[in-house]
Amino acid sequence: MSAVTLDSRLGGVVGDKTAKALARAFEMHTVGDLLAHYPRRYARRGELTPISSLPIGETVTIVAEVRSASLRPMRQRRGSLLEVVIGDGEGTVTLTFFNQQWRQNELRPGRQGIFSGKVGAFKGQKQFAHPDYELFDDETTARMSAEINQNVPIPIYPATSTMASWKFQKTIDLALGALGHVPDPIPDDVREREGLLDARAALEGIHRPITMDDVEPARRTLRTQEALVLQTALLQQRAFVRAMSATTRRPGELLERFDASLPFPRTPDQVTVGDRIAADLEGDWPMQRLVQGEVGSGKTLVALRAMLQVAQSGGQSALIAPTEVLAAQHVRSIARMLGPQLAPELMPTLLTGQLPAAERRKAALRAASGQSRIIVGTHALLSESTTFADLGLVVIDEQHRFGVEQRETLRAKGDSPHLLVLTATPIPRTVAMTVFGDLDVSTIRTMPEGRAGVSSFVAPLAEKPGWFARVWERVAEETAQGHQAFVVCPAIDAEKGGDEGLPPDPFLADAAPTRWGVVQVADMLSRHPAYQDLRVETLHGKMPGEHKDAVMQAFARGEIDVLIATTVVEVGVDVPNASAMVILEADRFGVSQLHQLRGRVGRGSVPGLCLLVTEAEVGTPARARVEAVASTTDGFELAEVDLELRGEGDVLGARQSGARSSLRLLRVVKDADLITRARADAEAILAADPTLGKHPDLAEALARRVSAEERAALARS
Repeated sequence: MSAVTLDSRLGGVVGDKTAKALARAFEMHTVGDLLAHYPRRYARRGELTPISSLPIGETVTIVAEVRSASLRPMRQRRGSLLEVVIGDGEGTVTLTFFNQQWRQNELRPGRQGIFSGKVGAFKGQKQFAHPDYELFDDETTARMSAEINQNVPIPIYPATSTMASWKFQKTIDLALGALGHVPDPIPDDVREREGLLDARAALEGIHRPITMDDVEPARRTLRTQEALVLQTALLQQRAFVRAMSATTRRPGELLERFDASLPFPRTPDQVTVGDRIAADLEGDWPMQRLVQGEVGSGKTLVALRAMLQVAQSGGQSALIAPTEVLAAQHVRSIARMLGPQLAPELMPTLLTGQLPAAERRKAALRAASGQSRIIVGTHALLSESTTFADLGLVVIDEQHRFGVEQRETLRAKGDSPHLLVLTATPIPRTVAMTVFGDLDVSTIRTMPEGRAGVSSFVAPLAEKPGWFARVWERVAEETAQGHQAFVVCPAIDAEKGGDEGLPPDPFLADAAPTRWGVVQVADMLSRHPAYQDLRVETLHGKMPGEHKDAVMQAFARGEIDVLIATTVVEVGVDVPNASAMVILEADRFGVSQLHQLRGRVGRGSVPGLCLLVTEAEVGTPARARVEAVASTTDGFELAEVDLELRGEGDVLGARQSGARSSLRLLRVVKDADLITRARADAEAILAADPTLGKHPDLAEALARRVSAEERAALARS
């Protein structure tokens, strides 16, 4: 057999059956994929996990000892039931096996092993039904090797019901034993400076440690490898873009006329970021800039000025938004900002999938002919039938809603167009460096003057159920002053099952809500005395596009008092007269989502009020999220809180960082300094060796971790 490398297919090394199981459950195809599946933790023989702390409903792996085993016939059907009690000195859990009496010979009292299964409960006793397990050596052998093996760590791997932790251990052991040369992406000088292991020793140390002292140096080496490969890939992506030539887009009289017509001065940050973008558009290579700023900080104004600069030379701009409601809102606000002189000249055009066929054909023709120089749309912009005369700028609104394939599909419709990515979800510095490291990042922190702001309060129904009635009275008070209100629900229709339905009278002081949907809230308010004369409407994602747009326009015109909606109103909806926002079951939403929703009120001179309704108990993570949002309106502070509460795995997500290039051992908060050093090292390496000809192992690691598709995914937005 030829030498096994990290690129070798798994089938030839671990067997086809195991290879197929790994491909199916974990998308592993090569030896490198397998060896990058690192242990979650380590156990030791003789170390018993506290069974009392096992969480019901989760699949766990524990080290335990067999206490008893009994076989009895089943009452309701033919066959036998084997019940095995395992324990740790503090608690016990029962293993149940149906018609597998032969296991009684293996599972004898006193035997220790690793047991894996989903924790269930039966008559108050924790149990594993048909768990997977592997017993340690038989007693005689165990006694002989006790002194040698007692402190050897047992790696516990992330596993599934079909691929248990010890199967991973055996499979990885087989692969490591067969593996030949291990390329080392870390240059010698970096390894010496950081005190790191070589690549082979790091893999051995993390998968086959002799003592726990072997684990941390291995982890630190592999984290550094990961950071260096990732930062090199991001910097290569940036260099790749900068090797392209872009059409120079100089500002001119269109921008001058627009600036002269603005009824307000731009904020200092809008000026600074605008100047930076203007310089980018005149550059030799395509701009790649991420602009992050609070809800209402003026990102749309900054983007529109860039569009005018591109339009000066006849170029077109395409702005893609995540929802029909937001796309329509953008077109209206852009036309309003351009005014009666510039709007007809630039002809802002809406292009979405739900437009009537005739209107959609007309919009597509305007884009293809160059008649429209600003085209705003949803995924319809990505269709093959949508073409542009001269696409000079692509603007992505709310970058976290789009995959890189969609972004690149749109960019491919032009000749190296500039890219401007907008987000109202502030990104912590370490995340920006790790995920958007190929983009230049600009931040708008200052807010326009004249905004009254928003006050946020938690309505904690677990402790104060009477507040539920007060929430609806408070909304009615706002509408009585001529203002408008949003009510946001976590669903269109409340889930069936669990609760039998709503409380008999939701307006009683001791009433508490069940899981609310738009349908249930609309029904409730239709019967509320204070809402009999109010204009109440609903809005959700399953309504036809025209209907959704009509409702939003009516709300914007002040023809609706209370709008009951799902998160379809999360971004971009601008109604200055809206003063109240009620978010039901606020604990069901993430920190950034709550912050986005809250940003829909307090946008004008009317002070905003946000009521975060929750039944989450004090001390739970769900309650902590809600209280964090109520405590501050600083989105940048909340982004850091969000990262701490959720961990970066959720913040990054597969959509943000690419499927196989997502982080494994690297942690963007804990390893911030390491990432900063890795970026500096990657810059130095590429400056001296742009093609990595003198760093073949690093080039090989890049090729392995970052395929052609994933290279684009590193710039995922």
